[in-house]
Amino acid sequence: MLAIIGGSGLTMLSNLDVSHREVVRTPYGEPSGAVVFGQICGQPAMFLPRHGYGHTIPPHMVNYRANLWALHHHRATGIISVASVGGIRADLQPGEIVIPDQIIDYTSGRKGTFFEGNGSAVTHVDFTEPYDRDLRRLIADAGAALGIAMKSGGVYAATQGPRLETAAEINRLERDGCDLVGMTGMPEAVLARELGLPYAAISVVANHAAGRGSSANGIHFESLDSVLQEAMGRVRAVIEELVGRRSGRLPMEIPS
Repeated sequence: MLAIIGGSGLTMLSNLDVSHREVVRTPYGEPSGAVVFGQICGQPAMFLPRHGYGHTIPPHMVNYRANLWALHHHRATGIISVASVGGIRADLQPGEIVIPDQIIDYTSGRKGTFFEGNGSAVTHVDFTEPYDRDLRRLIADAGAALGIAMKSGGVYAATQGPRLETAAEINRLERDGCDLVGMTGMPEAVLARELGLPYAAISVVANHAAGRGSSANGIHFESLDSVLQEAMGRVRAVIEELVGRRSGRLPMEIPS
């Protein structure tokens, strides 16, 4: 069953025909909200809002471990993360949809592994390709089938938040090779890897990053909602198309 984690701009999945909701208790505390189960185009799927249903949980306080554990517990076979980002690269305009293939982690203090405490053995997971190649391809194929333009590839910079970045920080991220910037990509991606869950991201460019384009002198928040609302409509359509294409690849065992 495919799981969708919704971020800013996607706190509800309107095309999910809901069957029930379930509050999941995890060894890592409370997830961001109840897991919503249902069907998309007749295929089972589940949804979890990363920031809570009222969008009240800031990026640095999201319980990423509980969220991923809850979805794995309910036998997710893959995860699509949807989130808004700022565009650093010049061609990434507001409203663009990107399927990133790499990530650089600039966060701090977040619980980033399941393998700690209670005598758990030190475990290293390969993270050369942080996003699942097959799931990324399915997303791209779904967009192409619908004629929805999506940019495949890009380096996601995961920053701490909740404040936005300074122009100087964006300059640094660009020098580091980053193309887009968000606040929730890590440790979500690596936790999915630890659980053996195929994970890919759909990043919606909500605005130019600080010091770039229309944000040269500051971020104009009043324009973000309309950009996200329109772009998330395209994202929902892609998810509908993708659900029917998803393979039944099973994840590995969860660490105890």
